[in-house]
Amino acid sequence: MAAKSDGAAVSVEDDNTPRSLSEPGNPAARPRCSAAGGKPYTLLDCCWVLCALLVFFSDGATDLWLAADYYLRGDYWWFGLTLVFVVVPSAVVQVLSFRWFVYDYSELSGGDGAASGSAAGRVGAPRRCCTVCMWVFQTVLHVLQLGQVWRYIHALYLGAQSRWHSNGPRRHFHWRLMFESADITMLRLLEAFLKSAPQLVLQLSIMIHGNTVLPLQGLSASASLVSLAWMIASYQKVLRDSRDDKLPMSYKAVITQMLWHFFTIGARTVAFALFASVFQLYFGIFIVSHWCVMTFWIIQGETDFCMSKWEEIIYNMVVGIIYIFCWFNVKEGPSRFRMTVYYSVTLAENVALTAAWYTYRGPHTSDSYALVVVCLVACSFALGTFFMLVYYCWLHPDGPVLGSQWGGCVDEGVVGSGGVAGVIDACLTPSQGSQTDMVITSPPRTLPRTKDTGEPVPGERDRDRDRDSCLPVFQVRPSPSSSPALLHRTSSSSRAQEGPVIRIDLPRKRYPAWDAHFIDRRLRKTILLLETTSAVSPRIQYRSSMMGSKEVLEYETTV
Repeated sequence: MAAKSDGAAVSVEDDNTPRSLSEPGNPAARPRCSAAGGKPYTLLDCCWVLCALLVFFSDGATDLWLAADYYLRGDYWWFGLTLVFVVVPSAVVQVLSFRWFVYDYSELSGGDGAASGSAAGRVGAPRRCCTVCMWVFQTVLHVLQLGQVWRYIHALYLGAQSRWHSNGPRRHFHWRLMFESADITMLRLLEAFLKSAPQLVLQLSIMIHGNTVLPLQGLSASASLVSLAWMIASYQKVLRDSRDDKLPMSYKAVITQMLWHFFTIGARTVAFALFASVFQLYFGIFIVSHWCVMTFWIIQGETDFCMSKWEEIIYNMVVGIIYIFCWFNVKEGPSRFRMTVYYSVTLAENVALTAAWYTYRGPHTSDSYALVVVCLVACSFALGTFFMLVYYCWLHPDGPVLGSQWGGCVDEGVVGSGGVAGVIDACLTPSQGSQTDMVITSPPRTLPRTKDTGEPVPGERDRDRDRDSCLPVFQVRPSPSSSPALLHRTSSSSRAQEGPVIRIDLPRKRYPAWDAHFIDRRLRKTILLLETTSAVSPRIQYRSSMMGSKEVLEYETTV
């Protein structure tokens, strides 16, 4: 059976040959509970989803309540703006959610109908009736702007099923739970920055412009701020949970990250509202300029999230909107320098915006009130920076940033040279070295064609000479074929891992990008189908730079 995924060849086969536990792209070899292993669904997970539902309803309800209050007071201009920032973003998200449902359910219903065979005549009418009911139900839900609510409830159901069932069905429900959680976080994150962020700035500007604070205004602004901070932290948690090459985030780390974003976004939006209450036109110019600079910075960093170049540019433009309010990591590798640059720029902008308001504020604003507001912005940003340091120094899943850097060895792959295979040991940081089989090396985005001509490649002698003069960072051990212990280990492990293997002719995207089998819905379909038809969880293998030339050419011929 074969499938095609956005130009990348995907093949599915039963694999009974011995494979190294450290083979890149093999989540079954990871010691932690990945999606394939079916991490147990806990009470904390259930409570987190229930709290997310509470945040969703409180954010939407307070905004609608405030809009109705503006209408009753006769403030039709504020009523219109508040309602626009509720209805338009929600409609955009509902359209995207319904589009995903249409693709998933139409493929599912079509597949079920094709698989029924001779039984189609007996069960065709009831199945068609159920299909129509499901379509009507989902259409009504999305028209009522409740698509995310259904997805949250569905995630609770899948989590309960994954906990109550035995090992086989548990894996299937866990895969579906991870896919559903990824969809929810993507939709809610988009809605948060299209609805909650502009709504927060609008309500703060109205309060400062009118020099009065209505209870509903404070409630709406607080709900929007909590929604923003919650969704950023929740997105990072689900993204880490979805990847078997990353340690999961604890709930203490998630709450700390939420407090970090709560206070930094709070200081940022208050500074925006102060400046916008005095300089409306210049505020719009500032926002557009900041967005253009941030978008150019992100594009220049060459992110790798989407399947095509234009999708990547559109994604970078959306992330540029997020960068108006807060930091959002979109590039692999250490982010300390980029984060320092971003928060330095943000701090300078906050100081400039607040100082401009303080200098040109209206006569109705007293000095004592203005001084309190300035202290509020400064203290909020300082608290956010404090929680950011707490997160990175003590609660980061990969360990403290300031930890000691000593090396540990891990099997990274098998290479061959002159007919002799060897296992490479790469030196890692302490947080990685203690869990050897978790490391996944992400290859480059494209692999060069390899031709065994026997001629030395230009510059190869220089590279060999430099490599020989380096410290012994890599060590080569005998191949498994010449080591009985390793041969026994790989043979026994392969017997335990027999089952279908999904080979994807794409390099695996590195964190913080989503894996292709979470983005591409056809790959999801393949995984869920194999989960229901195979007794062993399918393994996913991405194209690896550690493959030999023969295997590289074999992959290239499938494109």
